[in-house]
Amino acid sequence: MKRTLLALVALLCSSVAMFAADVSGKWTAEIAGRGGNTQTTTFTFKAAGAKLEGTVANARGENPIAEGKVDGDKISFVQIMNFNGNEMKMTYTGVVKGDSIEFTRDNGRGPATFTAKKAQ
Repeated sequence: MKRTLLALVALLCSSVAMFAADVSGKWTAEIAGRGGNTQTTTFTFKAAGAKLEGTVANARGENPIAEGKVDGDKISFVQIMNFNGNEMKMTYTGVVKGDSIEFTRDNGRGPATFTAKKAQ
């Protein structure tokens, strides 16, 4: 009985890993900025199990992500930026749907949504 239970738990754990979204690679998004102008942002991700690493790049430069997580088809991470000595933290959450990620980001002034597409 104990062996059967352990086998079942192992099978369930491996099943969850199989259903984790593969977000590794480059993703691009056109994100609305100040004055209604859009800005191209490139996300470069490397997923290893539940851990997510990578960078966020736009016209202002490239920043590493922190606190990156993958949970099934959901991802989350934080981007920390510095402007003239002031630190700004941007929190991203996303749902992977095939070759797109529907993101919500929040910098403390209200959430914004956008969609990133897998780069070819």
